[in-house]
Amino acid sequence: MFCKNKIRLKTRLKPLRTYFCLVKQIEIIHAFVQLGNVMQNLGKNLSWQGFDLGCTEEEYLELQRVINKQIHYNGWFTKENVQLSLLNLGEQLHQEALSKFVAPYNFSNEPKRVAIIMAGNIPLVGFHDFLCVLISGNVALCKLSSNDSMLLPALSKILVNFLPELASRIEFSTGKLTNIEAVIATGSDNSLKFFNQYFGHLPHIFRKNRTSVAVIDGSESDEELNALGKDIFTYYGLGCRNVSHLFVPQHFELDKIFKNLLSYGDIIHHNKYANNYDYNKAVYLLNKENLLDNNFVLLRKSDQLFSPLAMVHYQEYKDVKEVENYLKEHQDQIQVVVGKHYTPFGSAQCPTLTDFADGVDTMQFLQGLN
Repeated sequence: MFCKNKIRLKTRLKPLRTYFCLVKQIEIIHAFVQLGNVMQNLGKNLSWQGFDLGCTEEEYLELQRVINKQIHYNGWFTKENVQLSLLNLGEQLHQEALSKFVAPYNFSNEPKRVAIIMAGNIPLVGFHDFLCVLISGNVALCKLSSNDSMLLPALSKILVNFLPELASRIEFSTGKLTNIEAVIATGSDNSLKFFNQYFGHLPHIFRKNRTSVAVIDGSESDEELNALGKDIFTYYGLGCRNVSHLFVPQHFELDKIFKNLLSYGDIIHHNKYANNYDYNKAVYLLNKENLLDNNFVLLRKSDQLFSPLAMVHYQEYKDVKEVENYLKEHQDQIQVVVGKHYTPFGSAQCPTLTDFADGVDTMQFLQGLN
């Protein structure tokens, strides 16, 4: 009799638990919407707009100070790049988009401690995982890259101001990850061996090296080819959503691409980028390889998917089926395909909430945790 009553009690409690999870999720969404407003203001380099923003002037100025000093810890994290990341992410955090994002999922289980091992190649690259873990009602145990260790903690302080209960749901770890129940880890191909060794026994999402490609069919306008420059050069080409490989029709005039990329020429004034450009140019010329050069980016004919920084590979094709076969063969290494019939030119670095990294639905994974 006691066991039967216990089963009935659990059955009655489940709808109640689901109700409270939904209520809490609405509160978390509202907190992220408020944070999104702050991020957009920071991304636009606006001054403090008053208490309607949800934070004090002192808190806002502190965030600006954090942004401004990133360049001293990571030479790739210029103020402009950090602001761009804040703006792109902040624009996703509005009520309708977040409500629609969570609608297909049902989170009614007890909170799980989910470790998020983040990369540091571009500013706040792990923010989407952070959002998914919290909005699903779980605990985010964040292991930050040393290359990007300040931005997310600074934003988290503001988020907790909007919903103090989240203070117990956000942790930042600098040591060994312990007492965890699931893992979301992003790193290199070499990191994957480490992930499998230490966390392979837990429910997990492991991500490794990926890059992006663009398919040119020859009918592109100057505006579209100019927009391709955003896909190549945003964040100096360090992201997995940056285009590093071009497919061009046979006999395509590559000067047309060079001409439309000229507006991005100031990138060569960044010291770290210029060093990569000079080094790769010297190495490949010493190896007597043919390079096309416009003084800030190198084009090299190759069927290799990954190219060095400041270099883009291009591959000629006779028939579109050749492209389709290549994309299929390398689908586990390609993050985004840009082109007229794919992701629009210029938008590779502007993913939506449902553009999950590696095509793996993070929210579905979190829903499946028991």
